[in-house]
Amino acid sequence: MNTPSDVKDVVREKYGQAALRVKVGQSGCCGSAPSSLDCCDPITSNLYDAGQAGDVPADAMKASLGCGNPTALAELKAGETVLDLGSGGGIDVILSARRVGPTGKAYGLDMTDEMLALALENKRKSGLTNIEFLKGEIENIPLPANAVDVIISNCVINLSGDKDRVLGEAFRVLKPGGRFAVSDVVVRGAVPAAIRKSMELWVGCIAGALAEDDYRNKLAQAGFTNIAVEVTRVYGAEDARTFLAAEGLDADAAAKEIDGKFVSAFIRATKPAPCCAPSCCSR
Repeated sequence: MNTPSDVKDVVREKYGQAALRVKVGQSGCCGSAPSSLDCCDPITSNLYDAGQAGDVPADAMKASLGCGNPTALAELKAGETVLDLGSGGGIDVILSARRVGPTGKAYGLDMTDEMLALALENKRKSGLTNIEFLKGEIENIPLPANAVDVIISNCVINLSGDKDRVLGEAFRVLKPGGRFAVSDVVVRGAVPAAIRKSMELWVGCIAGALAEDDYRNKLAQAGFTNIAVEVTRVYGAEDARTFLAAEGLDADAAAKEIDGKFVSAFIRATKPAPCCAPSCCSR
């Protein structure tokens, strides 16, 4: 069984390699399928519209390894401070920085040196001055408590070997009333272990997706309220057919087991704010 340390080492290696591929003009695709496959499609394709693509450097788009578009759904406001957990090449940080404007700020946090170097270059190309990239792990966020208004993330929390720690840290650094608004891979329903492992390798580069109920429960245990899970994409056997075959699995047989059970979802939650109404004091 993999330990959180093992998982972290695998993630660091795969995403470092992805950043280096972008630097030489290739896709940052991180899938573990044979190199002849377009292993990022349909997971990472068509997540950003033409307008958003035009707002970021080309290398930031190539390095996008997410499963959603949290900046389009997080309802960012001018002047807010945003933190992107696992910011990679910086695409969501750059888009967030444009949304919050010069009076706001966008932080990106990543543990991979190669991705941070790529992100800093993309920041330079963007010309934005309200961006700061931090080196660190999402299990130990290098910011003080109550520091940010919004936390976003794009298909990264599912890669952590200690999700309780990640969600606890997210709660800590959010201001009271702050918003958790991430895209992630979620499992809906029971899936046989062998097929689940293979699908997670395909969907998230390594295994680790939470069941929807587990995600909700962990957010609640961390202290979050107003928890909601909105499915944005559904993956089935047809999407993963070539990969499943490469893994030695029968895609036709797997179809009944996985159809509609692996999804990308937009997950919302709120850090409660202290109640100032007179009714609160009477409780």
